[in-house]
Amino acid sequence: MSTISGLVPATQTSIRPGGLAIFGRESEATGRGAGGPASKEIVVSFGFWIFLLSDIVMFSAFFAAFQVVAGMAGEAAPRFDLSNLALQTACLLVSSFICGVAMLSARRHNLLLTEISLFFTAVLGFVFLWREIHEFVDLTANHQGPTDGAYYSAFFALVGCHGLHVTAGLLWIGTMMAQILIKGFREDVMRRLSCFSLFWHALDIVWVAIFSLVYLMRFAP
Repeated sequence: MSTISGLVPATQTSIRPGGLAIFGRESEATGRGAGGPASKEIVVSFGFWIFLLSDIVMFSAFFAAFQVVAGMAGEAAPRFDLSNLALQTACLLVSSFICGVAMLSARRHNLLLTEISLFFTAVLGFVFLWREIHEFVDLTANHQGPTDGAYYSAFFALVGCHGLHVTAGLLWIGTMMAQILIKGFREDVMRRLSCFSLFWHALDIVWVAIFSLVYLMRFAP
């Protein structure tokens, strides 16, 4: 021990509070990773990205199943109302833009503009969901429901799963509006709003894929 101690001068082994001496050089590490543990904002964002990626994997499985079934459907697949699809797509794209405005307004602590932006995001999301439900009802009435064949089962599973995510997003918007109104722009509220923004933009990306691969590429008139 004395031999090892003699290899390092005493002036180089002094340790400040919270630091470590490694081979005679002082380090600011706290013993829980280089430089200490990550902030809660980074941990929450990283965890939510993992959730989004797992969600994308799930949608990828639905896409793969639909493509396999749709390739065998041929003319049995329905013709969709492109005007309704255009309205749905416009609502979701514009709502994604307004959601970005809400996020920017929240970072500037503009309460009124944040609440208004979140409200109109929810309104456009509701219009999108209402048109999707209307389409499902029409298909079911024409005996093209989820129990009327493999194609329709795959279609309703994929598009319906996205619709369920939009429904969850609408409930999340209501929760965020209430929290911002009551608690203000606290750090925990801002973290939740940031996660919601990521979630809503991800739904927009998934819908673009659905619109392109399910509606346009195969069965557009």
